[in-house]
Amino acid sequence: MFKLLGGLSVYFKYQPIRTDNAVFRLHNVFTTVVLLTCSIIITATQYVGQPIQCIVSGLPVNVVNTFCWITSTFTMPDAFAREVGREVAHPGIANEYDSGNEKKYYTYYQWVCFVLFFQAIMCYTPKFLWDTFEGGLLRTIVMGLNVGVCHPEEKEKKKEVLIGYLLRHEKMHKLYALRYWGCELLCLVNIVLQLWMMDNFFNGEFFSYGTRVLGYSDVPQEERYDPMIYVFPRITKCTFHKFGASGTIQTHDSLCILPLNIVNEKTYIFLWFWYIILAVVLSLLVLYRLVIIFVPSVRPRLLHARSRTLAIETAVVVSRRTDVGDWWLLYMLARNMDPLIYRELISELAKRMGEKPHPRA
Repeated sequence: MFKLLGGLSVYFKYQPIRTDNAVFRLHNVFTTVVLLTCSIIITATQYVGQPIQCIVSGLPVNVVNTFCWITSTFTMPDAFAREVGREVAHPGIANEYDSGNEKKYYTYYQWVCFVLFFQAIMCYTPKFLWDTFEGGLLRTIVMGLNVGVCHPEEKEKKKEVLIGYLLRHEKMHKLYALRYWGCELLCLVNIVLQLWMMDNFFNGEFFSYGTRVLGYSDVPQEERYDPMIYVFPRITKCTFHKFGASGTIQTHDSLCILPLNIVNEKTYIFLWFWYIILAVVLSLLVLYRLVIIFVPSVRPRLLHARSRTLAIETAVVVSRRTDVGDWWLLYMLARNMDPLIYRELISELAKRMGEKPHPRA
C-alpha cells in the first residue's frame, strides 16, 4: 500500500504549469489523499489490531469472533431510545429480540477500507482523464515564459513562436476547453454518485447522517440517542448456533465490541460534510462555466480580471475575435505566464488579428 502511494506521489506534487483550477484539485488531489489515508488507517486498525471482540460463555472466543466478523452482527432499533443501564445494557441491545422485534444487521464494516479505496480511484479518475486529454499542450506552448527573468532576444523569439501557433490554430481549441469542462462536470457527477453509493452502503442512513449529528443536542433528553452510535454501533449482538451433546441445536448469544466503528464514525462524519461542501462548490463551478459558454460578453472582463496588466480594450478585441476554445486557452495562458510578457503577447496578438485596440480612456 505504501509503495503504491509512493508511486502516486508524483501526481500530487506541485506543478509549475497549472492546467486546472483549485476546485478541480480539491476534488482530484485532496479528496483522493483523504480517502486513501482513511483507507490505510482503517485497514491497519482492521488487520493489525482486533476489529471485533465478542463476549460469550462456553465457546472458544476466537471462533465466535471470526464467525461474527464474517457473517454479521445486529442491534434492535427500538432499543436505542431506551435508558441505558436500566432498560437496556447498551444502546440498541435488548433481550426481547426473539419476540418479533425488528433487527438491524451490520455487515458493512468488513468492506469499509475497500470502499474508501474504490472511492479514491473514482475521485482521481477526472484528473487522469484530463491529463490524458491535455497531453502537455499548455506546458509546450508556454515554453518557459512563466518566468519573468528571460533574455530579451529569447523572449521575443518565444513570443513570436507562440503568436504564430495561436494564429495558425485559430478556432481549433474548442474540444480542448470542452474536455476540461467535461472533466469538471464529471467531478460533480462523481460526488453525487458517491453520496448515493454511501447512502446505499449504509442502508439509507448516510444522507441524513450529518444533519442528525448536528441536531443531536436539540433533541429532548428523554428522546435522545447518539446518531453516530445508531449508524456505527460500538456494541452489537451476535447469535451462534451449534449442536449439543444430544444432537439438539444450541443457541449462544454474545455481545460484540466493534472498536473499528469509533474510527468509522469520525471518518464518515467528516466525509459527509466534505462531500456536501464539494457538491455545492462544484455545482456553482458548473454554472459559472455555463455562463462563460453562453454569455460571451463576460469573457473580456474575466480575461482582464485574470491579468490586471492587460488593457480591457485589448481583452475585448481578443475575446471578440476568438471562439470559446481559443479564449479559454488564452485565459489559461494568463495563469501560467509572467504578467508583463502576457500583456505584450496579447497586445501583439490583437494587432495581428487585424483590430488595433483603442487607447485607454
